[in-house]
Amino acid sequence: MGYSTIWRKASSLWWLFLFTVECTCWAPFENPDLTDPQSTCFGDILCPFVDGIPTLRCDRACYQYERYACTDGRLLALDPPNPDSFAPRCPNQATSLHLSDPPYENYFYSDCNVDAQVVVTTPLQTSDLSIISPRLVIAWPAGNSGACAFFEPQDGKNGSLGIELVSKATGSDLSPVYVTNFLSKYPSVGVEGILHFNSSAFLTLSILGSVRTIRDFTEGPSILPPIIQDATSLQSTKNGGVSLSRLWLDNETRITLSFSPHGNGTITVEEDQVSFNPGIYTFSAHLNYPQLEQLTPQEVFNPASQELATQMSDEATSLAFLSYTEKLLAGAWRFLTYFGRDSMISALLLQPVLSEGNGGAIEAVIGAVLERINKTDGTACHEETIGDYATYLNLVEKNISSTQPIFDYNMVDTDYFLPVLMQRYFLGSPMGMLRSRELLAREAGAIDSTNRGLRYGDLARLNAEKIMDNAAPFAAPGGQVKENMIRLKEDTVVGQWRDSTYGSGGGRIPYDVNTALVPAALRAIAAISRFDPSIYAGHDDWADLADEYAQVWEDETLPLFQVTIPADEARNRLESFVSTSEYYNGPSHADSIDSDVIFHGLALEGNNDIPLVDVMNTDDCFRLFLLNTTNEAQLTLFLNQSALNVLRPFPAGLMTSVGVVVANPALGEEEILRTNFTNNAYHGTVVWSWQLAMIARGLETQLARCNDDKAPAFCADSKVYGNVKLAYNTLWDNLEANRETLSQEVWSWRYMDNDFQFTPLGSLPPPPGVGGGTESNIRQLWSLTFLAVKRNEAFK
Repeated sequence: MGYSTIWRKASSLWWLFLFTVECTCWAPFENPDLTDPQSTCFGDILCPFVDGIPTLRCDRACYQYERYACTDGRLLALDPPNPDSFAPRCPNQATSLHLSDPPYENYFYSDCNVDAQVVVTTPLQTSDLSIISPRLVIAWPAGNSGACAFFEPQDGKNGSLGIELVSKATGSDLSPVYVTNFLSKYPSVGVEGILHFNSSAFLTLSILGSVRTIRDFTEGPSILPPIIQDATSLQSTKNGGVSLSRLWLDNETRITLSFSPHGNGTITVEEDQVSFNPGIYTFSAHLNYPQLEQLTPQEVFNPASQELATQMSDEATSLAFLSYTEKLLAGAWRFLTYFGRDSMISALLLQPVLSEGNGGAIEAVIGAVLERINKTDGTACHEETIGDYATYLNLVEKNISSTQPIFDYNMVDTDYFLPVLMQRYFLGSPMGMLRSRELLAREAGAIDSTNRGLRYGDLARLNAEKIMDNAAPFAAPGGQVKENMIRLKEDTVVGQWRDSTYGSGGGRIPYDVNTALVPAALRAIAAISRFDPSIYAGHDDWADLADEYAQVWEDETLPLFQVTIPADEARNRLESFVSTSEYYNGPSHADSIDSDVIFHGLALEGNNDIPLVDVMNTDDCFRLFLLNTTNEAQLTLFLNQSALNVLRPFPAGLMTSVGVVVANPALGEEEILRTNFTNNAYHGTVVWSWQLAMIARGLETQLARCNDDKAPAFCADSKVYGNVKLAYNTLWDNLEANRETLSQEVWSWRYMDNDFQFTPLGSLPPPPGVGGGTESNIRQLWSLTFLAVKRNEAFK
């Protein structure tokens, strides 16, 4: 049946739907004109289906939501649908989700035609109005695409304007948009919804094209490239609305954002100024860009974990929104694209529940990383730039007109996660064992055309060769000096997960990479070589050599980062921190210090010629989770200090009532570190969900070793074992108390009323010199790892 036929058939039944009579719902609605005769009972009203689509009740009437909306029991007419706007029927039910994180309200919609996220921002009374303003964002994973509109009050002071998404009579917040475009090989797809303005407003700025463009504007110097911004056209529409449209730099993709009155709203367009009266408006956003193939909540989990789709439906729907057959995406809404480190860390923590095999989530992660390996040196890609922003960068940086993706290889940590993930899948899963050769035989080049002619196995070998070459100098006799360690690349200030300007204190030799990631990758290369020598063909000696390298890296790197502060000095530093801190006015907890404080600094060679960035941190989690070290004296000391740092309350340690902070500068010697690591810094005294998950899984991993036949020595040390077990359970008590926030990316706090109060990081003013505020994502891929990370009751 054609789309126009469907519309004529639906139109012929319209008045029947409006004039229903009171009835008793006791039997199916019978009507020979309906292709799928059935009905829905709404109390004493029976509303029929048309071509399998239900009509809905509005007071005493039934209606089709494509034509009308129901507000306060009254039907409001919408524009007649375009006969070409009917989307192909989806085999699975659409999924939607609303997540609240004031001042941000997040809405997700997915079906077989489109995936999109909408974020509505309304300032709170406590919001910093210099960084929080009324705003509407629509973001698509396809092309990392986005549309954004900023508003301000037309009459009234800043902060008085509120906008909100109004639920439709269907009970849904968003509806799909699908428009056949005969000038494009792709339909124009998106979402629409209903907005309410509490007072009159101006549309002050719109940005159409890429999420990267929007993110750079909101978090950077608020500069928009004229070549992008000047291409946006604005025009009035026949229904009294306004349409903003922009043709991408590829001269093929068009993105459109429109607003129209819905009931009592009025839109006025004078030259380039758009104003809204108080009222209700329909917004619609769509673009003709090829969509990704999403994994459903059922498809993203393995057979043994299917119950998670219902038991943890919000998290499962969020994970599905970020999961596609080609790749998994980093976060919604600001990072709707591939990030190698993020996806591999997520897969490692989520592995017990993720789907396997061809078309499964784990192979989507491994395949995405291998596709993007730099064939010249084996480097794994950190981030891809795609869509309109890729075309823009190709034009301005390379002076070429190209839509080819751009791959970022500046990080030094991403390489080392790949062998670990391959090992845990190929050796730790029966499916992985069966799939290893077939997966590695797959031809590359679907994403990075420069890799055509290579297979995944070739790229995996190149990556392993780079790791072995990097590790050799430090592992050589007499080579255990910092000059042979892994350092950030020249002319870059970031290189691992703490990738903000001051995230590692300017350090050039990161703690996590050198003490955990390198030896873990080496252990994995050795294990893979023993499992199947053909995977790293031509390197028959790696089964032993990689293990030899790993032992040196495990044993000899940790002491280079160790910080030891005598107890008296530690107590003095805590008192000094509390007396001078501008954001923390609570107790020092100096009385919790009963011995020397030991931790490992974030990096070597920090800013201001600091030899060791002595900031307490959570990066012990990498070593806890990825390594089972065998140096008994070193392991016992490491586990004890890791446990104590988790147990002690901030600022003496890392624990707060809203979670474990990822950095604590209070015990550091340098004042500059206290200035840079604050509660409004992206990697400062803030809480990251995935770090909590890795600490929890890491402590569990080490406690589980005590059940082995060859248990480590710390298991027989009642004090150390007791501290590790207490830290594990204290952490889990804290996690359970904060379960409502664990799926968020990162959050901060304010200290008020003698306690830490949860505070969205984006609601705090940014640190000096950083630019715009950093808005955290409501859902980040690696923040969904508590789907798999659970409390082990055996250690309770």
